[in-house]
This record gives sequence, structure tokens and C-alpha cells, in this order.
Amino acid sequence: MKRVTILDIANELNITFSTVARALNDHPAISEATKKAVRETAERLNYRQNKIASSLRSGRTNIIGVIVPSLHVSFFSSVVHGIERVMNENGYTTLLYQSNESKKHEDKGIETFLQSRVDGIIASITTETDDVTAYKEITKRNVPLIFFDRKPEELSVSSVTIDDYKGGFIATQHLIQQGYKKILHITAEQNISIFKERLRGYIDALRHYNIPVDEDLIIKGKFSLDFGKTVVKDFRERGIGYDGVFALEDYTAMGVMQQLMEYKIRVPEEVGVIGFANEAFGSLVTPQLSTIDQQTITMGEEAAKLFLELQKQGKTNTETAKKIVLEPILQIRASSHRSLLR
Repeated sequence: MKRVTILDIANELNITFSTVARALNDHPAISEATKKAVRETAERLNYRQNKIASSLRSGRTNIIGVIVPSLHVSFFSSVVHGIERVMNENGYTTLLYQSNESKKHEDKGIETFLQSRVDGIIASITTETDDVTAYKEITKRNVPLIFFDRKPEELSVSSVTIDDYKGGFIATQHLIQQGYKKILHITAEQNISIFKERLRGYIDALRHYNIPVDEDLIIKGKFSLDFGKTVVKDFRERGIGYDGVFALEDYTAMGVMQQLMEYKIRVPEEVGVIGFANEAFGSLVTPQLSTIDQQTITMGEEAAKLFLELQKQGKTNTETAKKIVLEPILQIRASSHRSLLR
């Protein structure tokens, strides 16, 4: 069967090729009556738009690329949900790529998106990202680039993050106000700004309440549920005491709680625990995990809006670099709330 083209629709309605093309693209200069007639004729003739040809003519694909470290973590899934909500409302398709915390995979994802001629890229860097050459290539090509949550400090482009310093401060402050005095902080060995800021917030909160900073209570490693368990085991073997734990993210905090309970150490009576990110499982476990909510849906929506703003203005990334910093929200639950026991 011969493929139906825009010209066939134009001949059927006795209008010009350009009128049909603009009607199919919902151009404001075309009347609603004409748009309706074109759509109905296109459907009757079984017309299928050639997306590649359309993108070549317009210079746009209406596709946005999103790079996330992992979708196994509900934090990133929730951010993607926010991105997709805004992009779908504005006629965009979202292509998703998981780097799996691998710099090599991240670079491959960027190359794939650029070859696919996406209209923009929204990304959160991996824990291995120590070279931003691939991201610089995006900016060289004037493809809009937005970072969310994790971002490289070397690039001045638009981003949406949480106030990680404040998050670290209020998490630690909450434990102190619940009566915990010897607070262990588990952070990342990777040199990523969000983790450094949470650590800085922890230290400043201790100092604010005149609690000495003990370097032995600051542990760095590859954060995970298993690492949280390992830290508790190691401290038990070394005989180092603590009565509170602030973990850089929820999975590590969950590992801490599981190992404490295995040792018959009561949470929160003997040790209080708080995480970061408000993962979905936190409200489902016993005791429920206290955490810092990062406004994930809002983070995704704001990142998508920044992209649309860049597209509308037709400016480069560096010309309109805009930094949106969201407020962290303390979620107090049973794992750290001693006053519930009184």
C-alpha cells in the first residue's frame, strides 16, 4: 500500500501542503475548524506522521533525555515522575537512561542522546563522575542541560537541588533534641557536593549545641544497606559507643537498624536512627524510619520547567544558568522519636 502523505490530505481538502503541516502541529495561525478537518481526514486516510522528517524540518524532536544513576532507588523514580508529568503536558516524549553509577555507562548514555538529537538532557551524575568532558560536549552543542540532585561543581548550568547542608543540620539537630549526644554519621567516600554538604550540616549542628566533633564517629564508605550493617558490626567489634546515627541516605540507615535489632539493641530507646531521601520503604518498616524528604516530585517538575524555559528563550546553558534550591523537610518517625515513648 502507498504511504499516505501530507500532500494526500492537502489534495483531499483542497488546501495547501503548508496549511496541513501547520494544522497537524497545532499552529495558532490555523483555525480550529481547519485543524479539525485535517485531523479527521488524516485519521480517515490512516495517515501516520513521519517523526524523523518532521524533526528535520523543525530542528526539534520533542524528545528529552533523562539520565539517572538508578531506578532501583525510589528517589530517582519519583523525580522522573515529576519530569514526565511536565514534559507530557507540553508534548514531549521522555527517553530514560540508567547509568547504574558507572561513569562509562553515563558517557554512553550522553552519546546516545546526542546521536538521537534529543532537544535537551536532564541528568544526575554518578558517584564515579570525576570528569565532565561528556557534559561539556552537551553545552558545546548548545543542547539544553539541566542537573538535578547531584551536579558537578565545574559546570555552571541550570540545576535543581535540595539544601543538603540544611538537611544535614536539621537531621542532626533532631537527634540532639531527642536527647542523643554521641551521634555517628555515615557518609560517602566519593567527593560529591551533596554528601559533603550533609556532613558539613552534621558538624555545624554538633558545634551549635556544644557537642565535640569526634572524627571516629564520621565513617566514609560505599553507601548501601550492607554497608550500614557493616558499620554497626565494626563499631561493636572495636567497642566504640554511640547513641544516635545519621546516615547519608535511607538504605544505609535501614542496614543500621537491621543490624542493631539483630544485636537486640532497641531503636529508638538505646540508639536513634535517621536517614535521608524519604524512600518509599521508610514508612513501611518497624520502627518507621525518620528521614529528610527531598521534595522529589517538585524537583523533577522544576527541572522540566527549567528545560522548557531554556527552549522558549532559545539561549545557551551558560547564558541562563539558574539554580533552584528546594527546602528539605524533616520527617519524624519512630526510629528517632524518643518522646513518643514517654
